[in-house]
Amino acid sequence: MNFSWLTAPMSKLPLPTFLWPEFLWLLLAIPLLVLVYIWLLRRKKKNVLRYASLSIVREAMGRGQGFRRHVPPLLFLLSIAAMLFAAARPFAVISLPSQRETIILAMDVSGSMRASDVLPNRLVAAQNAAKAFLADLPRNVRVGIVAFAGTASVVQQPTLSREDLVVAIDKFQLQRGTAIGNGIVVSLAELFPDAGIDLASMQYGREKPRGTSIDQALTPDKDAKKEFVPVAPGSYTSGAIILLTDGQRTTGVDSLDAAKAAADRGVRVYTVGVGTVDGETIGFEGWSMRVKLDEETLKGIARATQAEYFYAGTAADLKKVYETLSSRLAIEKKETEISGLLALVAAALALVSASLSLLWFNRIL
Repeated sequence: MNFSWLTAPMSKLPLPTFLWPEFLWLLLAIPLLVLVYIWLLRRKKKNVLRYASLSIVREAMGRGQGFRRHVPPLLFLLSIAAMLFAAARPFAVISLPSQRETIILAMDVSGSMRASDVLPNRLVAAQNAAKAFLADLPRNVRVGIVAFAGTASVVQQPTLSREDLVVAIDKFQLQRGTAIGNGIVVSLAELFPDAGIDLASMQYGREKPRGTSIDQALTPDKDAKKEFVPVAPGSYTSGAIILLTDGQRTTGVDSLDAAKAAADRGVRVYTVGVGTVDGETIGFEGWSMRVKLDEETLKGIARATQAEYFYAGTAADLKKVYETLSSRLAIEKKETEISGLLALVAAALALVSASLSLLWFNRIL
């Protein structure tokens, strides 16, 4: 018999509700058990009437005992039904704590983050929202922080210490350039430290060689012979990246190429756009520029990685976005096997059935 269908994705199973639906045929035994129970009751009643009058039997049973005697068998019957359903290995979409163990916060510290269209400015608002996000995140989730401007670097490796993360966030210093793609790639290197992602290639202004895929550019020469096998976008459940930026790339790896590298590794990149679409003009060390929110790029990154884009036009919006992300990362709806839960229900019903029978009739069923 071919059991390969047992390992198929849930969406491809012929009967997505049950993994072993053939066991459901055993439920036909339930009506038979009911008939056997009725037959045993009638047989017992005939035997009793042979030795006593009906009035004596009713008096011995007491008022209400006629119905009570059916309760333990009914509970036991429900227990059997629950066990048969459990044997069929049912699946259901339920809300469960997230299996993600590591979250990487990739935060923009470029000069455009000094814009005050988000009060008091984009950077301070982002820092405050990030710290509020950490406070709401489950304590068993590791968090790492990557800061990027003209280059990207790890300012805090994944840790459970919220205090260390807050200290790292407070130390941000604005720099020139915006290498969003580098921020994504360095975040991937933190999620996959043994994958051979070359951090040395993330130099200021350095692009991947022409005719080279982003995945090849991220692989050291010593691993060039190893063929990279992409996975389904969004399929990696042990980590995710939250990218916070105004979306205006000026240097480094192309943002959408980096998003494709994340998608090929199954990593979702949730993007948070800070600022306003109209933007504002800022000045720094004798130069000025108009900084606008590039929503299209951020939407493209989220879409490519099967994640979501969030717009944060004000400090209040930014905090609300992080609260939403915290709840979504903490609780996920997943198609999960619930046979263990049904087996527990079956055991509880059987225990209650036996207990009531002992309490009321000094016997088990």
